Amino acid sequence: MVMRVIILILAVWFLMPAPAATAQAQARPNVVVIMVDDLGFSDLGCYGGEIQTPRLDALAANGLRFNQFYNTAKCHSSRVSLLTGLYCDQAGSNSLKHGATFAQVLGEAGYFTAMVGKWHLHDQPTDHGFMRYFGHLSGATNFFRGDNTFRLNGEKWDNFDEDFYTTIDFTDYAIGFVDEALASDKPFVLYVAHNAPHYPLHCLEEDFRRYEDTYTAGWDVVRARRQAKQRELGLFGEAGVEPAPRPDHVAAWETLSAEQRRWEALRMAAFAAMVDRIDQETGRLIDHLKAEGVFDNTLILFVSDNGACPFDRTRRGGLSKMPWDPGSYWCYSTGWAHVGNTPLRLYKQNQHEGGISSPAIVHWPAGLKAEPGSITDQPAHLIDVMATLVELGGAEYPESDHQGPVDPLVGKSLVPIFNGEVRDPHNPLYFHFSLNRALRVGDMKLVSFRGSPWELYDLSKDRTELHNIAERHPGLVESMSAEWHRIATEVDRLPAGQTRPVADRMQEPNF
Repeated sequence: MVMRVIILILAVWFLMPAPAATAQAQARPNVVVIMVDDLGFSDLGCYGGEIQTPRLDALAANGLRFNQFYNTAKCHSSRVSLLTGLYCDQAGSNSLKHGATFAQVLGEAGYFTAMVGKWHLHDQPTDHGFMRYFGHLSGATNFFRGDNTFRLNGEKWDNFDEDFYTTIDFTDYAIGFVDEALASDKPFVLYVAHNAPHYPLHCLEEDFRRYEDTYTAGWDVVRARRQAKQRELGLFGEAGVEPAPRPDHVAAWETLSAEQRRWEALRMAAFAAMVDRIDQETGRLIDHLKAEGVFDNTLILFVSDNGACPFDRTRRGGLSKMPWDPGSYWCYSTGWAHVGNTPLRLYKQNQHEGGISSPAIVHWPAGLKAEPGSITDQPAHLIDVMATLVELGGAEYPESDHQGPVDPLVGKSLVPIFNGEVRDPHNPLYFHFSLNRALRVGDMKLVSFRGSPWELYDLSKDRTELHNIAERHPGLVESMSAEWHRIATEVDRLPAGQTRPVADRMQEPNF
């Protein structure tokens, strides 16, 4: 009789549902965070561009796009905010001394953590929670020859053969790390930080040839085409937006000489080729996830670190060395950066929308409840990624790590948006790089260009920041600027030189 009771108890125990923690662990998604470098708001096909990006477009068509997703307008600061969920200087900037990374946090929760690509911070990824790493610690590198900062799992790596190309090799290692994660029987988080399409504009010849004649019509025509495609896509809703006109510091295409037009068209072709290659390699990673049967429960987040880059730092040589020559060093110009950020104003480093608005695509078949192909106009920010992964990964955000106390999160989970719900918005969202500043409260945005007088815009009516209403609302300018200074001083811990009052006259653009 006793034995029968024991057998019955054991049978009931085996048939009981798994404990909540176990069920949650089984349901936890794998995560792939892809950050590209200097990609403009409109460069992808699903954001209005003519560049061929079918694999990313497919993620968008079956996932969710943001049309108000923010970065920090600069490479290293965006990486800090993405990794930590904090504002850049708040986290300790390059040192990350006041912030834990999502690799640390998810690693503690049982995830396999890996990274490939550009680090651009102090130490190494393996010092900050990544179990595996392949890439370069520098802020930019030669795509064919690399540099002396390449590391593999904390050790120096210099095996650059004649077939080396960063975007391809990063994907090779990413696939290898996925295989290691699957063998470990753990969920994984993979951070893919492409250095493309950051200058130098190094591309494969086969990719370049697809775009060699694409840009001969010039930046005025290409930007108009992108605006028309954005309207067709409904990227900004039925009302659309008033596109920012070509600024005075960008020459009209027809005023350029024939030689200048050829040079400009070719270097934009090189940029497009690099973006095309990102799409191809993303597709190769996706195909591997599908082959391994883990694609459906893998959350993929694709973002850019800032808006298009206006700084032409092309070195001598020009067309004497084509962009598949490792000795070449092309950049593109402000005219193409203006196209990249269609329909927005200004560029990388500036806190106007052209600098801080980036594409953001979310794809997760097993967990995304928003309507496939939908576009959300809810504002979000790179600081939100940590809070999102903490929630989905069943993790606990720490009060301290190996470097000491960790600041409380300023980011907010994106899960309500993934679920098709309206999230409580950030009020406010704070922005800073050098003397470029901004604060967004609801739809009102206060912004300063390189320390120039504050400008005020109602983004619900003027997303492209063409109608400055600061003079009509002096009280709002005063209160919002005071709040920017409070956050800059008390939260972001900026030095005094970066919090000085704005000037009394506009600084001239000098790109």
